[in-house]
Amino acid sequence: MLYRTVPKTGDELSILGFGCMRLPQKRGRIDEKRATRQIRSAIDRGLNYIDTAMPYHMGSSEPFLGRALADGYRERVRLATKLPPGLVKARADMDRLLNAQLDMLRTDRIDYYLLHGIDGESWKKMQQLGVCEFLDRAKADGRIRHAGFSFHGDVVAFKEIVDAYDWAVCLIQYNYLDEQNQAGTEGLEYAAARNLGVIIMEPLRGGNLARKGPPAVQAVWDRSGVKRSPAEWALRWIWNRPEVTVVLSGMNREDHIEENLRAAGEARPGSLSDEELRVVERAAELYRSLMKVGCTGCRYCMPCPSGVNIPACFEIYNNLHLFGERSVSKVLYLLRLGGLEGSGNPAYASLCENCGACEEVCPQHLPIQTLLRDVAGELEGRGSKFFARAVNVFMGIVRWRALRRARKAESRRA
Repeated sequence: MLYRTVPKTGDELSILGFGCMRLPQKRGRIDEKRATRQIRSAIDRGLNYIDTAMPYHMGSSEPFLGRALADGYRERVRLATKLPPGLVKARADMDRLLNAQLDMLRTDRIDYYLLHGIDGESWKKMQQLGVCEFLDRAKADGRIRHAGFSFHGDVVAFKEIVDAYDWAVCLIQYNYLDEQNQAGTEGLEYAAARNLGVIIMEPLRGGNLARKGPPAVQAVWDRSGVKRSPAEWALRWIWNRPEVTVVLSGMNREDHIEENLRAAGEARPGSLSDEELRVVERAAELYRSLMKVGCTGCRYCMPCPSGVNIPACFEIYNNLHLFGERSVSKVLYLLRLGGLEGSGNPAYASLCENCGACEEVCPQHLPIQTLLRDVAGELEGRGSKFFARAVNVFMGIVRWRALRRARKAESRRA
């Protein structure tokens, strides 16, 4: 296992982190025996960064991890979890939610505590509620060691958040198809230049880049003089960047874990040759040529007067047509654009009022209004709004359970 150092903390973290959002399941629940065996085996092989969050596995990821890291395994890892802004209604909620997470994870401190999935608007909300004072206090009393944030927004907001607090790490989506999306390469380099450890999520775009790709893309891998699986090509491309500290993998199969661990023992910064980098770029070009919408994520169309998150609509729409996972794409669409993440305000394609302002400034001259109607038609079908409401109800239940657990924990301490 190779390690990289977080500049502000001095922690040497394994370049491969275990993401606990897609653990193996059995009859609709986490397969605890198998998942525990997987996590402990990875730790025994040198992995030392574990990432979870309150909503993962419908609220069961944190309690499971508390059990899985018993028998001395907790002391061998740096544990990361997240404060969900959507569940925070007041300053006191931050302490209560953190205390509940400590209880569920069976630990007295969180090594890396991140604000979950923030963007420009949700960051402003959390600032107004006093999140900076909360983080300072939680670090001072030892409940958390270091603070960070995970991000889903544009690079302008990303830079503002990076500069707004003394963060130790940030967590961004990054892969060879997302160099321009969200924080992108520009954000990666900006954060690293300010000495933040950069953790990468979605290195395989939800596992899609690990599959056998479209024939034209697969031919690129097959013709290469270096033989790697699509997953290893994608991971090695990210690890090649010296700015990257850890790459999270939501690995849940033993053969995938084995492959990732092996690659994580070889992937040094700058280890890919120019020819290998050209192989990945060629694959990326072919994927982009197959995209339904030629959006580059430049965000000249934003902000939309009607509140539509135009680049995100097109990103998810392209994923749908590249990889064909309709149900996954619909869930992701509703989570990111239905007001269930970030600011809490819906940003659906169907909110478009056809003002045309976006088309006047689009460098690609895309027929954005027509395309947004196509997005709405495919991703906002019957039942979608009901699903969004159901998830809102579920998140309310998660919040209620967490706060109840926190109150019980406080009563026991008293």
